[in-house]
Amino acid sequence: MRSSVQGTQLANDSPLSAQGRFGRLSYAAWTLISSIFFIVACIAIGFGIHQMSQREIALSLQFSLFIFFVIGSLYAGFLYFNFIFMIRRLHDRNQSGWLSLFYIVPPLNLFFIVYLLSAKGNERLNDFGPARYTCTWERVFGWIYIALIPVSIIIGILIAVMIPTYQDYLQ
Repeated sequence: MRSSVQGTQLANDSPLSAQGRFGRLSYAAWTLISSIFFIVACIAIGFGIHQMSQREIALSLQFSLFIFFVIGSLYAGFLYFNFIFMIRRLHDRNQSGWLSLFYIVPPLNLFFIVYLLSAKGNERLNDFGPARYTCTWERVFGWIYIALIPVSIIIGILIAVMIPTYQDYLQ
């Protein structure tokens, strides 16, 4: 039986719907899952294109446009679901989902993501329904995502430092 928070029943609705709420770890977990799916799909497409080029199959303009459409569709789906997750996270803060549009403003999007990952949600019933139960696997994936953030920043800095050094080495 599910526990209740402050006398309200916890919701366990579909995570792919904009209706409802996401806690911090649920948001992080579903963002990680969508990112992994997108990256794996793009790698598979890239691997297929590489295999075709190794076999010296000429890539026609129509095929190139098809690949462009497929990758564009994947990216559109990735953005759609990330907006859904952001809306649900804002609902947990009892805020309008329209605030998710801050994500498309380049200077603000980094601060907005930090806000979504760190701001505590409402524990009680709010305008968007009862709190959503965070499953154990969502907690694990959420913490993995949070741990990957500083690791990716460090790797990005190292790459930014190493690229000019490697270019000097090549010359």
